[in-house]
Amino acid sequence: MSDHGDKAFPVSWDQFHRDCRALAWRLSAAGPFDALVAITRGGLVPAAIVARELGIRTIETVCIASYHDYDTQGGLRVLKGVSDAVLKLGRDAKVLVIDDLVDTGQTAREVRDMLPHAHFATIYAKPLGRPLVDTFVTEVSQDTWIYFPWDMGLTFQEPLAKGQPG
Repeated sequence: MSDHGDKAFPVSWDQFHRDCRALAWRLSAAGPFDALVAITRGGLVPAAIVARELGIRTIETVCIASYHDYDTQGGLRVLKGVSDAVLKLGRDAKVLVIDDLVDTGQTAREVRDMLPHAHFATIYAKPLGRPLVDTFVTEVSQDTWIYFPWDMGLTFQEPLAKGQPG
């Protein structure tokens, strides 16, 4: 793994699935939702789980690139906006936006401009982006790098106290 600062938060597939179901449980009181918009790429997996749990069938994506090399967050690029079909649902429709993480809030601000009345939900939230999210599961410090299960392989993990026997 790359060095992304002092704090690392590796998330297993099992833990991520439990966290996604916990998010769906929290969202169940805010629904039902007419559509779900996944922020790609990180929001695809949690969106699939949440959509299954909440019975949402209308699923759309908004494609925004913000991390360009896994180390640094760069300028935002909207690669694909929200479809006209979702935009035409109108102000009275309940649209749910899902992402894996809100970090600085840049991506969330961009999508909020597109869907100002949507309900925003993430699995993880950092302090800078936290005010832009309506529902989340776990808050982590701003200097924590989250290693998602799709970014990792199964390898030996060095103990925190290096040099200690396993």
